[in-house]
Amino acid sequence: MKIRDIDWIITGKGQEAAMNRILFVNVLILLVFAGVFYWSDEKRKVESAMAEGEVLPETDVETAGSTSVQEDRKEEQKEDYIHWVDFGVSKFALSEAYEYDRDTYGTKEHIGWIDLLAYTAAFTGGSFDDDKTVCKYMEQMKEKIGQGEELQTLVKDLEYFSYYQEAYGAVLSGMVGEFSLEEDGKWKRYYGLKAFSPVAKGFDYSHYDDFGSSRSYGYSRPHLGHDMMGQIGTPIIAIESGVVEALGWNQYGGWRIGIRSFDGKRYYYYAHLRQNYPYAEGLAEGDVVTAGDVIGYMGHTGYSVKENVNNIETVHLHWGLQLIFDESQKEGNNEIWIDCYELTKFLYRSRSEVAKVEDSKEWRRVQEMQDPEVEKRRKKEVAGFLFRLPEYGADDIIKAGDFSGNGRT
Repeated sequence: MKIRDIDWIITGKGQEAAMNRILFVNVLILLVFAGVFYWSDEKRKVESAMAEGEVLPETDVETAGSTSVQEDRKEEQKEDYIHWVDFGVSKFALSEAYEYDRDTYGTKEHIGWIDLLAYTAAFTGGSFDDDKTVCKYMEQMKEKIGQGEELQTLVKDLEYFSYYQEAYGAVLSGMVGEFSLEEDGKWKRYYGLKAFSPVAKGFDYSHYDDFGSSRSYGYSRPHLGHDMMGQIGTPIIAIESGVVEALGWNQYGGWRIGIRSFDGKRYYYYAHLRQNYPYAEGLAEGDVVTAGDVIGYMGHTGYSVKENVNNIETVHLHWGLQLIFDESQKEGNNEIWIDCYELTKFLYRSRSEVAKVEDSKEWRRVQEMQDPEVEKRRKKEVAGFLFRLPEYGADDIIKAGDFSGNGRT
């Protein structure tokens, strides 16, 4: 089309010119949308590749004859992650660091609890056995930050600070932040602990530090979790918000649930759930759960190839926390499971209150909580669904829109 033709379309008179103007505008709109979708798709591919640790294409000049260089980079990326974490942070240290984080939030003296713990560990080699030593280094950091010293300057000569910061962040980063609670029909915003004890408020349990003790069913192996002994049917609570990644029978754990944190670094494992009625009604793989939700019920199933069998002598919840710095660590010989005993004691301060659902075996949380991370995840899922609408038929779209109303997507 020549320039004078475009000029006639825009300025010309008559029915033909008007029709051409409409057609011209529609074509422009289609071109704009095509450009937007192309850019979005390319952006999504790049972000996905980066998230998976892929080496992105460079310019032709830069990549000429550099295949081996890219392979070396991939190999470096595979190995550039933490392979082991010995989480020995005490309940006392967790409490001291958390309370300072919470109380100074929004002020110039604020220090995140992970940084306080990492700073202390950099001096003690990760030992938190002596409360006085813990206080000494935490007070030292508080004083220097309060005097205006920058964190980067303060830790520049601490060789292992970055390691402890990443390691402790992998354990704790989803537990403290902003959230909202429903109070008297209104939502009130808070900053603080938004993680919960795995056992509901009002239900007794006993426990001790049994991490690493021997287990013999199937094969000799260490106990890579924490046992909390209680009564059958005790409501089990989601410690942190996340996505249900595993649900069903496992010959070792019986009826069990696996929940992955939104950042992918934590995998919460809840095992030996109740025979015949192990899960909260409607819970399914792929569901998004909010910290404090009832997800299942205590039992003693497991140690059986056959499903729904009570072969565990003592009624208890086994919960474990696996750290994942690289997907190769999810299953295999290089898994990282941490001792959760001190963490369990710390989380006792945050127990989800529940109420019995009349004429059922169900329990539900009493006070609703809004976690911004949950809302982000749900918006992301909705956006992804809308983007993929052309892939679905009418029946699929109707089913996808048939929400159960149980607070999970």
